[in-house]
Amino acid sequence: MRKQPFYWLCLILFSARAVFSQQTVNIWATDPNVRVNFGVEKLKTALSVAGYKVTLNKSIAKNGYQIVVGLATDPTFQKLMLGQKVTLAASSSKESFELLKQPNSPLFIAGADASGALYGCLELTEQLKKNQRLPQQLSLKDQPEMVLRGTCIGIQKPVYLPGREVYEYPYTSETFPWLYDKAQWIRYLDMMVENRYNSLYLWNGHPFASLVKLKDYPYAVEVDEVTFRKNEEIFRFLTTEADKRGIWVIQMFYNIIVSKPFAEKHGIKTQDRNRPIVPLIADYTRKSIAAFVEKYPNVGLLITLGEAMEGQGQDDVDWFTKTIIPGVQDGLKALGKTTEPPIVLRAHDTDAPRVMKAALPLYKNLYTMAKYNGEALTTYTPRGKWADLHRSLSRIGTVHVENVHILANLEPFRYGSADFIQKSVQAMHNVYEANGLHLYPQASYWDWPYTADKAEKRLFQLDRDWIWYKTWARYAWNSKRERPAEINYWGNQLAEKYGLPLDKGKDVLEAYEQTGEISPKLLRRYGITDGNRQTLTLGMLMTQLINPFRYGLFTLMYESEAPEGEMIIEYAEKEWNRQPHVGETPVIVADEVVVHGQKAVEAIERAAASVTQNKEEFGRLRNDIHCQDAMANFYAEKARAALATLRFKYSNDVRDLEKALPHLEKSVSHYAKLVALTKDTYLYANSMQTQQRKIPMRGFEGAYKTWTEMLPVYEKELKTFKHKIDSLKTHSSQTTKQLVILQPAEVTLQSPQAAWFSTVKGQAVFSDTAAVISGIAPELQALKGIKLAKNQLQSQRTTLTFTTQEPVKLLVGFFNEKKANYLPTPELETDASANDYGQAEIKISNAVLVNGFPPANVHAYSFGAGTHTLNLGKGACLILGFVKGNQTIPIFDAGMAGNKKNIDWLFE
Repeated sequence: MRKQPFYWLCLILFSARAVFSQQTVNIWATDPNVRVNFGVEKLKTALSVAGYKVTLNKSIAKNGYQIVVGLATDPTFQKLMLGQKVTLAASSSKESFELLKQPNSPLFIAGADASGALYGCLELTEQLKKNQRLPQQLSLKDQPEMVLRGTCIGIQKPVYLPGREVYEYPYTSETFPWLYDKAQWIRYLDMMVENRYNSLYLWNGHPFASLVKLKDYPYAVEVDEVTFRKNEEIFRFLTTEADKRGIWVIQMFYNIIVSKPFAEKHGIKTQDRNRPIVPLIADYTRKSIAAFVEKYPNVGLLITLGEAMEGQGQDDVDWFTKTIIPGVQDGLKALGKTTEPPIVLRAHDTDAPRVMKAALPLYKNLYTMAKYNGEALTTYTPRGKWADLHRSLSRIGTVHVENVHILANLEPFRYGSADFIQKSVQAMHNVYEANGLHLYPQASYWDWPYTADKAEKRLFQLDRDWIWYKTWARYAWNSKRERPAEINYWGNQLAEKYGLPLDKGKDVLEAYEQTGEISPKLLRRYGITDGNRQTLTLGMLMTQLINPFRYGLFTLMYESEAPEGEMIIEYAEKEWNRQPHVGETPVIVADEVVVHGQKAVEAIERAAASVTQNKEEFGRLRNDIHCQDAMANFYAEKARAALATLRFKYSNDVRDLEKALPHLEKSVSHYAKLVALTKDTYLYANSMQTQQRKIPMRGFEGAYKTWTEMLPVYEKELKTFKHKIDSLKTHSSQTTKQLVILQPAEVTLQSPQAAWFSTVKGQAVFSDTAAVISGIAPELQALKGIKLAKNQLQSQRTTLTFTTQEPVKLLVGFFNEKKANYLPTPELETDASANDYGQAEIKISNAVLVNGFPPANVHAYSFGAGTHTLNLGKGACLILGFVKGNQTIPIFDAGMAGNKKNIDWLFE
């Protein structure tokens, strides 16, 4: 008797399926189009799986269930609707659709365009999956909020190719075997159309030399003939399959990069940020773009003006309006076409509003793009100058696209906070006034298509990070969904994924959303940068917490990509001066992230015992939750240790250091737990494994990419701190630091012709002003600087050519204020070449004072023996002279600007 209910349920389901299997569904697409046809095929497959018999007709059939698919503006479609006395709601929005079914009439799927009809078919398949049968009555209309909803794939690698520079990756099967895998592309494109993404961005430094040949520069091609043909085939395949799914392919490139064969032929570098625009390079680039447009007229272009050329100047305007746009127009002319392919201008390291003002009179089909939270995910409350820039671009009148970029603070752990993502998309609309999304992979961008997980067979990002793609797409389509319904929606999604009841699916969502707050809060309150030179999940050194300016603090993150609040150093100073605190403080974040971690662990553990499917993946997710809990506790304890240590800076009371010690000990203990959780589960923490990665440790030759490598660093830091406390308790004052006088090296300066000056007080530093040194770190007083004209430094690019018989370091003083007349500090956030000579790190902070100028920080450029030419760019700076290459330059704050005492020595 107990089995009867189950028996009757099976009989009912079987009978229902039998009824469906006897029912014929006739589908008529009135306006055949590759996108409409694709949608109809998807619908046909779903109906067949549901048990219906499906036929495709070119008229209304006499029997069966009728579905008519077409464009709302198509005369045949309109005539059919009129005959059925059915009226659509008026809507001309791109990609919008309406499903309308009245009793005794066909079900009409009307699209405002072909993409709308496609999405209407996909919507009906979702309704069919949800309800298990076709509707007898239905009225549903929908349209996207965002005009562009796209994802990107980097055709790039975690490391440089031999003999290559950053971003230089020709398209070859040896370097990118996945690029030629058609089945994998179909899977990815199907994911995109399922989530209603409509744009796919391919990122590469200089793709043209892999895809086109130039009559005037036949030697510029970077691949052999067989590979070239393969590239042509895969690119045509990709663009054709993407178009079926309503997806616009956009090829990205950097400026100015030329192909390696071209560079070698002409004796130039493939890229040099500070070189001027010369006719040869402009002609080559213009003809490369023209050939690409002629060959692939339906592919868009995404332009990064800055990074590989000097940004934010007239050169940017000229390059865009006199090289790039004319190149596109040349390609159209060769085709005999006038329809402009879209060009997306990326507002990275360039004055995008200025460029757009000059470009719009010449070319109308322009878009703009800027990073949402830099190269991280930090907040859904953006503000300040960065928000002003986004709004200014949005108000130009073209579509402005938000670039969710790199996510250096999230990798490698899984991220799926629907709440954080929904609020972020709302901020894109409400704060930035933008109307487009460009989404990076959640982790391992540089290692596409694989994840960082250590598994018997490498995992694919497409599989692991399904919720990342699904969540952003859902809210890019409609960000105004009500929160209670969203909790149910995502709870059901996760319950289905892991074979859980709904309440346990909601527990998994809770774990995602609690951990979703941890990394954003940590970076925006403790971090050095929003760029990928910092890997947040590997931790931070104590010196990075107590003296962030030494590491090139990127203050825009605190001023624009975080709620109003305080850095650790600000909080400590206010505490000492008994001043009130403002906004989100380091202490608040320390407390909150610990609670987030605890709640996440509790939630994932509540769900664990009920998992019935995808158990291995759930185990990895569960481990990620524990990892992020350990990381939260590590940072919380280390931040508390930093605050106690900074109090010693003001009090000179060793008891403050003793209060810091147990917090630092606990932080190391939590980090050891993080090591244990990751050593057998992850290959690396960061997918960028080049020297650009600097925080917490320099990533030279792939070093310091795992937690296991970092643990000894933190243990040594703790041991040093204990030793320094003991020394301070034994001796009443700190031992006097031994002065290290930097010794000058002999070099022969070929150009420019200039006088030398002694780096001592009272000496003039420029040849055309009376400005003299008023203060200088004693370590620098034996050097000989190069005296150049300030006006010339500001108006022309500074180029030094010199010969040395031994390795040397050139010391350059950068004024620590951002002004147009000052040479910009080497900054990896905007300049990928900013560490080519090891110059990105400040060696001596506040080292030189010159009358009428801000304090100058000293950076060092390293060179081997030989003749060298260094292009520094435009802007006033101090050329302080050369030192021997094997001489260690101490890293410290010289305090010439009246800074408080330096306490970095406590940990070094």
